[in-house]
Amino acid sequence: MPNILSSLVGHFFPSLDQLGSFKAIEVTELPEAYQSLLAHDDHMTVTVEAWHNSLVDVRVLDEKYQGSMYTRKIVLKLQRDNHPVQFGIMRVDLKDLPEIVKLEIQSQALPLGRIMIRHHLMRTVELCQLWKINPSPELRLYLQYEKEGAIYGRTARILVADKPAVELLEIVTA
Repeated sequence: MPNILSSLVGHFFPSLDQLGSFKAIEVTELPEAYQSLLAHDDHMTVTVEAWHNSLVDVRVLDEKYQGSMYTRKIVLKLQRDNHPVQFGIMRVDLKDLPEIVKLEIQSQALPLGRIMIRHHLMRTVELCQLWKINPSPELRLYLQYEKEGAIYGRTARILVADKPAVELLEIVTA
């Protein structure tokens, strides 16, 4: 498995299995609904909001600091009914970001994508890998997901001014 997945998960879980079993897949293996949600180079905040026709709020479940690196485990919830639609782990290198952006990220008040868009940061979102996930009971609980079968996610990174700034694990429900 690519290091980005193991590295991100390792900040909050003793093993990847605690979230579920992950299988790397190609875009053609994604169900159609998940293709729209995951197979793109856009901010997930915007994509999830458009898909669900609702703004989302961020709920930070845990956070860690290591030098200039800030890592957090989050759930995005729809504003209209507070239903969780995304579980994620993000690690951001704060050192080269504008001070206002750092403060907004650390305030935990807004999703990362909304902050970056609001401040017009020169950024590129790069899809690293798509994942088919057999969710663990813990991941099901985070997402309030009761259906049988797989869910899907992606690892991605964000470059700011052509420099790696953010690594992401994003798991969504359709």
